[in-house]
Order: sequence, then C-alpha cells, then structure tokens
Amino acid sequence: MSSAIEITNLRKTFGQKVAVADVSLSVEPGEIVGILGPNGAGKTTTVEILAGLQRPDSGTVRVLGIDPQADPVAVRQVLGVQLQESKLPAKIRVEEALHLYAAFYPEPADVDELIAMLGLTGSRRTAFDDLSGGLQQRLSIALALVGSPSVVILDELTTGLDPVGRRETWKLVEKVRDSGVTVLLVTHFMDEAEQLADRIVVIDAGRVVATGTPEELTAAGGAETELTLGLAGFLDEVTPGDETRDAEPSGVTTTAGVTGTRTDPVRALRELDGVTGVTRSGSTLRVTGGPRVLPDVVAALDGMGIVPAALNTRTRTLEDVFVDVTGREPEEVPA
Repeated sequence: MSSAIEITNLRKTFGQKVAVADVSLSVEPGEIVGILGPNGAGKTTTVEILAGLQRPDSGTVRVLGIDPQADPVAVRQVLGVQLQESKLPAKIRVEEALHLYAAFYPEPADVDELIAMLGLTGSRRTAFDDLSGGLQQRLSIALALVGSPSVVILDELTTGLDPVGRRETWKLVEKVRDSGVTVLLVTHFMDEAEQLADRIVVIDAGRVVATGTPEELTAAGGAETELTLGLAGFLDEVTPGDETRDAEPSGVTTTAGVTGTRTDPVRALRELDGVTGVTRSGSTLRVTGGPRVLPDVVAALDGMGIVPAALNTRTRTLEDVFVDVTGREPEEVPA
C-alpha cells in the first residue's frame, strides 16, 4: 500500500530566511506520526505546504498520491486540517460551524454523529467564544473531520489546555485514528508525542534530524540506565573517598544465616559486567549501565545481604533525545 503522506527533499524560503531546508518524511495509512522540533524549525511551514497553503521552492509533496499544488480541490476532499491559530467568528454556534463546513464537501460526515463522537452534544448551540479552551479544541477536531478525510493534520492541538483537557484530547485523537484516519501530529510536548505517536520525526533548522518509534529513539546510541539506590546502614563501614577498598569485617549475618564479612558494595558493583559507573553520595549510590544493570545489581546486593531502602530507575527519555539531536531544551509552552 502506498504512503498516505510522502514528502521528499522539501525546501521553502521566505526572502533570505530558510524555513525548510531539506525535509523528507512519510506517513503510512493508519499511523499517528508526531513531528517535534524547536520554534522556527520548519514544522508549521511543512504542514502548510502539505495542506496546499504554501508553495514550496522545490521538492515533492503527495497526499494519497495527490499533489496539493497541482490539484488542491482533490486534496481538500481527502485531507482535514486543524492549524495552530485556527479561529472562528465569535458568535457562530457549534452546529452552525459544522453544517457550514460540511456544505463544502460532496460526502461529508454526519454532523450529529460527529458532535456525539467528540462530546459536543451539550454545547451544540453554544457560540464559539463561549466555549472553554478544551471545547474549542474539540470543535477544531470536528471541523477537521467533517469532510470525512482519510488524512488529518493536527497542529499544536493541546497548547493552552490544562492537564485534564490535554488527556481528554489525546483520547479523542486515538479515537480518530481507530476510526481509520491517518494522523500527522505537530506538537511541542514530549509526553504527547510519546503517548500518541507510532513514529516520531524530529525537525531542526529545516531538516529531519531523527526519526523512529519512541522506543527506537530512546534506545539509540547504547542508552544507559541509571539506578539510584538508598543503602542507609549498609555503607557505614565505607568512608567516602575510600569506596574502592573492601570494608573491615563487620560480623554481619549473611542471607544464608552465616556470620561473615560484608563486602564493600561500591567495589562489588563496579566489578559487575555491564556496570559503567558507580558514585556515592552519603548513603545513596548511583549506578549506570546497560540493559541488564537493574537485575544484575539487585542480584549482587541480595547476595551481599543488602536490601535497598529505596530504588529508582531512569532510562533515556524522549526529551533526552530531543536535547541530543537539537542541542536545545524543549520550549516551555504554558498550559
């Protein structure tokens, strides 16, 4: 089956400013693909070209095999768009807006079914300006779907929503995908991309700098796991700075019930295969290593008769990937 979206070597400039330098990406039917990137990276320009709202300088764009520039009418029949700054007249009511948009399509979705699907039944006669931010976003999704599109673009869908509103909107996006619609999701939020996207494309300075599933991206580059272990009472014999020597015999009872010598846990953990680092701060150890570091460290401590009072793990996150490939922290977007 051919791709739902295919972009190849896309370039767009505005005067001397290069908005999109060289972007290539594809979206398969039924996927949710998330686009991440810093402000000014070229994300919105890319989706505006995809929707036929901007003309590229070079490169090719296809939506279900259709060129938006050569056949904009045909693209509008298969592509729904919710852009970041979408606004409606203040007094237009929910159902009025949907019926108006439906009139532009030869085979629109059933407006009543769409209102029910997106939880707008109680607000169908409410004016746009009287809707909460969350309900305005629901209406935006409804308007993007009213033409019964096969592909939909959602640009910064949850910006400005509180955490509850964001999670409710995520459920709606998943429901849209489950109905058979392919989704291209542009977002600033790492958790949103990780929650919703089957694949992620990171764009920076108008170029694709990383692509893959969330799991592939976070596992790339031999990512390490970090453990934080609370060992209060078990490091008392080891003087900070002397972690490399064995502790003096302490007469403790081992897990086998035999009185013996307690091994210095810092030195013992450093000698484990797959452990790349052990540092101590007071009664806390931080251990880094490969994918088996957690079971190996727990087993080693158990063999020494040590039960951590606290154990936390941290693996590479999507935010770590973003910082690695763009050199910048994700922008803080106010809720």
